[in-house]
Amino acid sequence: MLITMKELLTVANENQFAVGAFNVADSTFLRAVVEEAEQLNSPAIIAIHPSEHEFLTDEFFSYVKHRVYESKVPFVLHLDHGGSLKEVVRAISCGFSSVMIDGSLLPYEDNISITKKIVEIAHSVGVSVEGELGTIGNTGTSVEGGVSKVTYTDPDQANDFVVRTGVDSLAVAIGTAHGIYPKNIKPELQMDVLKEIHRNVDIPLVLHGGSSNPDKEIAESVKLGIGKINISSDMKFAYYKKAREILSSTEYWDPNVIYPECILEARKVINHKMHLFNSVGKASLYDKLESKRNDELKLESLY
Repeated sequence: MLITMKELLTVANENQFAVGAFNVADSTFLRAVVEEAEQLNSPAIIAIHPSEHEFLTDEFFSYVKHRVYESKVPFVLHLDHGGSLKEVVRAISCGFSSVMIDGSLLPYEDNISITKKIVEIAHSVGVSVEGELGTIGNTGTSVEGGVSKVTYTDPDQANDFVVRTGVDSLAVAIGTAHGIYPKNIKPELQMDVLKEIHRNVDIPLVLHGGSSNPDKEIAESVKLGIGKINISSDMKFAYYKKAREILSSTEYWDPNVIYPECILEARKVINHKMHLFNSVGKASLYDKLESKRNDELKLESLY
């Protein structure tokens, strides 16, 4: 079942769990996310960064949509860190049900301007929009980038941003970074900042840079209003660690021989995250939504 981010996170917030947004770089990662979500009966977000979209090409998403349409589990197909109107429109034309416009490095008013414009376009075709306020750090181990010094989200500004743009969810900066943290760095999320943002904003909040953070802090963030948590590096690290082991010890060259074990390693990470986010078994909460959609399709067929 393919639904919008607003539909997905409304249920998540009402039932106090978060949904993982897993960056899918090819069909094997798509299999890992979808198959584990179905195994655990957990909703999931299939996230695509613009650089991943460029690599995959538009045609790939016919396969993605077919796969999730046929599933009983709710999925969102989401553009992660869209940086321009062109990237957002491309994703929408490919059938994405949610897009992110990241204007976090722009001056505040410019961020509001571009985000509001994207909201108007996306909402006109039933697509949800995620905005970002504040900046995400960079560990130097991710293609998603980031900044060397984090600018924390201003709680008062967050409310103004949401009201003026009309976004459906808001990515906040509370001390996370994209990628895997070096061994000498231990991230500490600023929970006091998150608490204040949550008091001021009444839409779902998003945590980027969810990999490599302490489980205890991630679990606490869910209780404090985080409804979507982005995971990329942890999953990919496990996948390619296994791939390197196989390639360094064998002469295999067939993908169907090499990749199954890699998929399983990625699924182990996804499994752990879904349990951590408390989303396991929550797919059944969306049954009424699926029933409503089926009824609407039946009515449309009568006209």
